[in-house]
Amino acid sequence: MMGNQTSLTRRAMLGGLAGLGVMALLPGRALAAISADRAESLIDQVVSDINGIINSGASEGTMIKRFENVFAKYADVNFIALSALGPDGRSASASQKAAFVKAFRAYVARRYGSRFREFQGGSINVVNTKQVKSRYEVMTQTQLRGKSPFDVVFVVSAKNGKFIDMQVEGISIVKSERKEIGAMLDRRGGDLNKLIADLK
Repeated sequence: MMGNQTSLTRRAMLGGLAGLGVMALLPGRALAAISADRAESLIDQVVSDINGIINSGASEGTMIKRFENVFAKYADVNFIALSALGPDGRSASASQKAAFVKAFRAYVARRYGSRFREFQGGSINVVNTKQVKSRYEVMTQTQLRGKSPFDVVFVVSAKNGKFIDMQVEGISIVKSERKEIGAMLDRRGGDLNKLIADLK
């Protein structure tokens, strides 16, 4: 039973972090290639902001808005959203892609917003950073109240200095969302416009 509870808790954490990671995009600003120290510094700040919001005691609506504002600085929602759409987005027009990214952001905020309180009393701490090709993997350890700690890896692009994925014990949020969005699209007969409308 304890194993099942732990699994559920970690899946909830995965969902919550997915929500945090895909909510927003810093518009119109290209950043130079970054170093490992800069990638780790970025996630240090992300983690600090997350910890502060989670343990602020604010209302759910306020927490969602604050998370959205924080991740507007750090996450590449275009990359994550279109990666989640996957091959189904290849035939989409530019306007459809833009509409999907906007609808996907709203969908994530609703889907995961109610999970934020599960993390109260917990903490996330940066452990180390390593470069993997054109990305940096920043390892953090997450401690939820009354649970065993587990690893969460933030994947940061070395090219633009934004994080583009997170992995909870090896499980990629981008791959998880791609599977979910693909299933949702299948249920709508492959109609992307219908999916966009429903995600809103």
